Amino acid sequence: MLEIPATLMRGGTSKCWVFRRDELERVGAPVDDILLRLYGSPDERQIDGLGGGTSTTSKAVILAPSRRDDADIDYTFAQIGLADGRVDWSSNCGNCSAAVAPYALHAGWLAPRGDRTAVRIFNTNTGQLIVAEVPTPGGMFDESGDTHIVGVPFAGLEVVLWFVDPAGRTTGRLLPSGVALEEIDGVPVTLIDGGAPVVIAEAAALGLTGLETPAEIDARPELLARIDGIRREGAVRMGLAATAVAALKAVPKVALVSPRSADDHDFGVTMMSMGKAHPAIAITGSVALTLAAATPGTVVSRMAARGGADVTSLRTPSGVVSTRIGRHGALPAVGITRSARRLADASVTLPLEQLPDHASGLVEEALLVR
Repeated sequence: MLEIPATLMRGGTSKCWVFRRDELERVGAPVDDILLRLYGSPDERQIDGLGGGTSTTSKAVILAPSRRDDADIDYTFAQIGLADGRVDWSSNCGNCSAAVAPYALHAGWLAPRGDRTAVRIFNTNTGQLIVAEVPTPGGMFDESGDTHIVGVPFAGLEVVLWFVDPAGRTTGRLLPSGVALEEIDGVPVTLIDGGAPVVIAEAAALGLTGLETPAEIDARPELLARIDGIRREGAVRMGLAATAVAALKAVPKVALVSPRSADDHDFGVTMMSMGKAHPAIAITGSVALTLAAATPGTVVSRMAARGGADVTSLRTPSGVVSTRIGRHGALPAVGITRSARRLADASVTLPLEQLPDHASGLVEEALLVR
């Protein structure tokens, strides 16, 4: 049995275990195999592992000090499947991104700089630069905080995330299919790549008001199947998959948008995560929706009642989330405020004999080296 140091953190509305990259590499086995066994997958309950049995609690953050001139930390995100026995490396998690700077400051990888410390994070999944601003009053890092965000009942440390020049990070273009509006299965959609590739679909065309709860949507298997079919066809049109069958489960994401129902938001959105309705919102998805709202002719821009030139307010199942468009130096950036909290420092156990590579002797060799 091998022990691996790890830290459990809440970032935004997600929970993730944070690992040092060198600690996982020292095991001497494929990282996919290590994570699947640590999280207790494949198993919907993840009863014999770290996973929480939902897509928002089956996430891993892998970190290392960066050797890049434009970044302080290299950050790799992994979505561990519950039942399919797969690890998806194809996208980033914006919520988990909020955990990176607090972890690095707590671990002493970086020293606070002034009253507000900016940490440059390079996401290896997407090639995205994220700048995380953390309050460090008097040049001191204090993990406590009083920032509330929708979808989380308690306050946490404020983390302002800026996604720098996010358009086309995965496909090379903001509108990968070359048009702002098209139809899939009779539903008006916008295929956009900003923060993450997203299929934005008009909720009304799917027979939805936009006010349904995630549970109400998840209770309709025929609707979920239709949404996934639209998502898979979108993957093909965006150049993310050769066929609909080959489309990955996590990419692209789907956002179901609807007109505003009150004066406190510009439009409504329910996002889908790993085949189910998200209880809040994927932050990388909110970046894409912000860019779509500012792009003429998209599904979002046709229905959004913009509250301001640089601010976009989205009604989610958990409440209203606001984003803003700004700049990082000479580059455009989309910013959103999250909160984060360190929940536990732990030593997690990995049963080496249960790894597929155990028979090869690689992991025993790695253990002897340690």
